[in-house]
Amino acid sequence: MADRTLKFGIPKGSLEQQTLELMRKSGWRIRVGSRSYIPSVDDAALSCRILRPQEMPRYIADGSLDAGITGSDWVVENNVKLEQIESFIYSKVSLKPSRWVLCVPQNSSITRLEDLEGKRVATEIVQFVKRIFAERKINVEVEFSWGATEAKVAEGIVDAAVDVTETGASIRANGLRIVEELLVSNPVLVANPAAWADEWKRAKIRQIGVLMRAALDAENRVMIKMNVARANLEKVIALLPALTAPTISHLYPSPVLKGEEWLAVETVIAEHTVRELFPKLLEAGAVGIVECPVNKII
Repeated sequence: MADRTLKFGIPKGSLEQQTLELMRKSGWRIRVGSRSYIPSVDDAALSCRILRPQEMPRYIADGSLDAGITGSDWVVENNVKLEQIESFIYSKVSLKPSRWVLCVPQNSSITRLEDLEGKRVATEIVQFVKRIFAERKINVEVEFSWGATEAKVAEGIVDAAVDVTETGASIRANGLRIVEELLVSNPVLVANPAAWADEWKRAKIRQIGVLMRAALDAENRVMIKMNVARANLEKVIALLPALTAPTISHLYPSPVLKGEEWLAVETVIAEHTVRELFPKLLEAGAVGIVECPVNKII
């Protein structure tokens, strides 16, 4: 009988809690013990492992895992063939993707990559940086950095660094400037090509991707419902943003309606617009306004 368990990787580190929370919103309860790297999952068809995102692409590529979440930068660094199913921006982690940039001291004469000919560069993504310089036919010494990469440049240990940043604030704070952006990275759902070719595993991976995307798309959105007399409908509709168009249905005739035609209106809006919108809706004639959380949008 074909294997009916998907081996799935959860990234350890900065993305771990956000990934677990996103999986919870997507429909999976994953519990991690304080001393265990093998989480328990409320899905018998899913077997999870927690691994550093730097290693995840390698273990997915060799079949130790069928699929997982990692940074697209580490897929590039490992230079392995994987199926990319979905790319995410975790809004609770960052409003911007991570950027790998080449930086040098503020007073350096280096203004472009070619100026680094014969010099020394430190980075965590050694193979990617070597490929970049090789493609441009620039001879540099690229060395692996275990951390504090920016400090090595500031202290003159190396001539430049390729380091990860979101806004560039930490780079400026260390007295450095950015010469060039080399790579932009987001969390990605990737799969082993053999697992992706398996019909059951492909369907399971797609299920995870669709529901994670739906949970992310629902973040910071709410559904609002209200009742509106037909005479006020156009004024209310004019105030409403919507994913497509508001849903409108007739209310059942009742003596309290006094013979008037009333309609129920519902739509999904950005949560931050509620404080401005509700008073305007009341003024336009809407009543019985209800705000509801949204878990997923597909």
